[in-house]
Amino acid sequence: MNRELVFEIIRVTEAAALAAAPWMGKGKEKAADQAAVDAMRAVFDTIKINGTVKIGEGEKDQAPRLFIGEKIGCGQNCPKLDVAVDPLEGTALVAKGLPNALAMVALGEENSFLQAPDMYMEKIAVGSGARGKINLDASVEDNLRAVADALNKGIKDLTVIVLDRPRHQELITDIRRVGARIKLISDGDVAGGIATGLAGSGVDLLMGIGGATEGVLTAVALKCLGGEIQARLKPLNTGDREKMKKMGISKHDHLYFTDELARGESLIFAVTAITGGELLSGVNYSGNFATTHSLVMRAETRTIRYIKTNHTIIHKPEYFPKGIFNIEHGASSLI
Repeated sequence: MNRELVFEIIRVTEAAALAAAPWMGKGKEKAADQAAVDAMRAVFDTIKINGTVKIGEGEKDQAPRLFIGEKIGCGQNCPKLDVAVDPLEGTALVAKGLPNALAMVALGEENSFLQAPDMYMEKIAVGSGARGKINLDASVEDNLRAVADALNKGIKDLTVIVLDRPRHQELITDIRRVGARIKLISDGDVAGGIATGLAGSGVDLLMGIGGATEGVLTAVALKCLGGEIQARLKPLNTGDREKMKKMGISKHDHLYFTDELARGESLIFAVTAITGGELLSGVNYSGNFATTHSLVMRAETRTIRYIKTNHTIIHKPEYFPKGIFNIEHGASSLI
C-alpha cells in the first residue's frame, strides 16, 4: 500500500474530529455524530483511493453516508481498498464532555477486513508482550496468570480495561477475586484495545463484550502494534442471527483470531482525538485556529507516529460541508 496514504488518511480523521469537537458537552449525540460523518465523507472525496466501506455507519437504508458497501475516494484507477470507519467512537463521551472520544479510519487491501455485523462481540486483547498467551475460552484466572507470566508481573500489578456495563458484573467480580486491577470505562473499547498495545499506557488487557465492528478496528490497530485480539460474535436474538446470515457468517460460535478480523500486513490505522484522554490530546479551538492530536500506524513496518497539527479553519472550506460549524444557539461560526 502506498505509504503516502498514511498522511492522507490523517486528514480524514482530523476533519471528523474538528467537526465533532464543537459539540462537546452540549448533550446532542446525534448532532455530533452527524457532523463527524459529514466531514469525514467530504474529505474522503479528495483522497486518491478506490475504497469500499466494509465497516461503517450501517446499511444503506440506515445511513446516507459511509454506509456498508459505499464506494469512496476519487481514484477509480487506484488499487481497490477496504475501508473501516468510525467517525465518532463515543458519541455519549462528546455529548457529556468526557475523555477518549475518537475519530478513526482503517485501510487495507481488498478483502482485508471481516465484514462484521452491528451486534455484540466478546473480546480479549493484549499487547505484543503477551501475544500468543491468551485464550478467550480459558477462565479469567488462567488468562490473567498467563499474561502476568508473559509480562513478568504479579497479577496484582496487571490492569484490565472493562466497559462499565451490568453484563460485566460477573467478569468484574472474577478479576477482583484473582487480584488484578480494573479500569472501568463508560464507552469506547477501541481506545482500550489500543492502550493494551502501547508501551507506558498502564493497561495490560482488555476483556468483555462490546461492539463487533469495534472489534475489527481494534484488530487492525493491534496488528500495527504487534498485539493480539480474540473474539466471538454474541447474537442476542433472531435479528442478530439474520444479520450474520446476510453477511455470510454461518458459525455462530466461531472464535476469531487477529488475522481473521484483519488480514495481511498492508494495513493502516489512524485515529484523532475529539476529547482528550490518556492516549491523545483533544481538539483545542482558539478563534479561527485549532490543534489536533493524532496517531497513525502501519502494520507492515510497525511504525507508530504521533502527529500534532495546527489548523487555520477559515482556509479549509473544502474539507467541510457548508455551515458545519454553525451550531445551534450560535456556539460556533468558524466557517
